[in-house]
Amino acid sequence: MGAEDPTRPVQLLTPEGVRVEDARFGWRGGDTELVTMLRRMMFGRRLDIEGAALQRHGELGLWPPLLGQEGYQAGIAAALGPQDMVFATYREQSLALAMGVSPADMLALWRGSGLSRWDSGATRMAPYSIIIGSHPLHAVGYAMGAALDPDGRPHAALTIYGDGASSQGDVNEALVFAAAQGAPVVFCCVNNQWAISEPVTRQTPIPLYQRAHGFGIPGIRVDGNDPLATAAVMDWALARARTASPVLVEALTYRMGAHTTSDDPSRYRSDEATREWAGRDPIERLQAHLLGRGLIDQAWLEALDAELDDFGSDVRRTCRELEDTPIEKVFDDLLAEPGDYLAAERADCLDWLSTVPAEEVGA
Repeated sequence: MGAEDPTRPVQLLTPEGVRVEDARFGWRGGDTELVTMLRRMMFGRRLDIEGAALQRHGELGLWPPLLGQEGYQAGIAAALGPQDMVFATYREQSLALAMGVSPADMLALWRGSGLSRWDSGATRMAPYSIIIGSHPLHAVGYAMGAALDPDGRPHAALTIYGDGASSQGDVNEALVFAAAQGAPVVFCCVNNQWAISEPVTRQTPIPLYQRAHGFGIPGIRVDGNDPLATAAVMDWALARARTASPVLVEALTYRMGAHTTSDDPSRYRSDEATREWAGRDPIERLQAHLLGRGLIDQAWLEALDAELDDFGSDVRRTCRELEDTPIEKVFDDLLAEPGDYLAAERADCLDWLSTVPAEEVGA
């Protein structure tokens, strides 16, 4: 990987949309893939806009904004192989959309209409894990099982977690297991600079990717607002992981909005840094690059805007038409063979729900 400064994030597209070279990695995709990445980012952002608006209108209980973090998600989608499995956070809506998870299935979770409803096998996207930092262990367990796949098809697990989650014990345990067992897994630590109200400087005195060295695996830092660089780094990392060599990738980005719609970022961070990061917007940089090369034009963008408006209307309609999951189905979908304990809890829950409240009895 050359003698480049390892602390410098890999970058192949500047914030102004200019292609640059990096001795460590190169873009191997074509022009069609670049246009696809822009479309994916713009659909992901529109879903995010609609989700935040639906929450403000009382249609959702909560929404975790992804504004500004679409770049690494588009890069990951471009790099994944047909057998790779993703274990992501609840902020990877754009990636989930690219992998075939429907807006309805994502919205149902935040509306309280059901748990993760999508087919993980068909989408290769594991259910959201709301508990911070718990899912890297799930990814490593899956990867250890994948290494024993009798059909011999090489595939990897990818786990995505935030800079705040990197301080959780589960994440570090997952790294221990992955390194010791040679599990085919890539750890993607999304450093968006803020663990809710805590800056990354309170999480670690060193770059987060350097933590990989203590576990005996390689670590690298990439510009997470650069989808080309992320795709190139992830392509390398996933290929290495498929040979039983885990990797840690730190994707540098910035959470432009709130941690969730219940958060007020103005209480703990200045507008100066936010304005600075706004100039590194992943959509604007790729759009500028494609316009400059004549791969898209204003007519193309106007047609896409019309598509996005239709998509936004569908998202709003879909959200309001969501039906609640019957409580018995929540129990029935938990385990194939529930056993006596879960069956008893199911019966108790249904019995409690069927009981007329005391205040109604006396009315």
